[in-house]
Amino acid sequence: MIEILWDELTAGLPTSQQLAHVIVRLVAATLLGALVGYQRERAGKSAGLRTHTLVALGTTVFVVACSGIGMSPDGLSRVIQGVITGIGFLGAGSILKLESERLIQGLTTAAGIWMTAAIGVAVGLGSLGVALLATVMTLIVLSLVGSSDHPAPRPDQH
Repeated sequence: MIEILWDELTAGLPTSQQLAHVIVRLVAATLLGALVGYQRERAGKSAGLRTHTLVALGTTVFVVACSGIGMSPDGLSRVIQGVITGIGFLGAGSILKLESERLIQGLTTAAGIWMTAAIGVAVGLGSLGVALLATVMTLIVLSLVGSSDHPAPRPDQH
């Protein structure tokens, strides 16, 4: 019974080296998603630490699990496309059009969720350097690039 349980727990991970790769990727996705989420939470946004951590971790799990069973690159590409489309719907749920004629909130939150998913995909594919750089650049954009809390002026206004 224990042997069957162990076989199920390690399916797709026949060697300890492959298990170590998976652990590193899952931990990296958790930490990188948490960095973005922590910044968003400190900024007082509704999608914070838990949301961004789960998005990064979830997208990494999809990629790692599919890679672990030997899915073809075409199949993996379709999985990633589906995940990114689904994340787009998650992000779209965070966008609100307010009563003001031109005021829309949540675009940066939606983009942050989408970017966190991209970071998770990069980690899942084993591109940890790309994921780390993307995380740093995301934090720079979210922290240092000025935000505009005011609606853009209409073309007929001067």
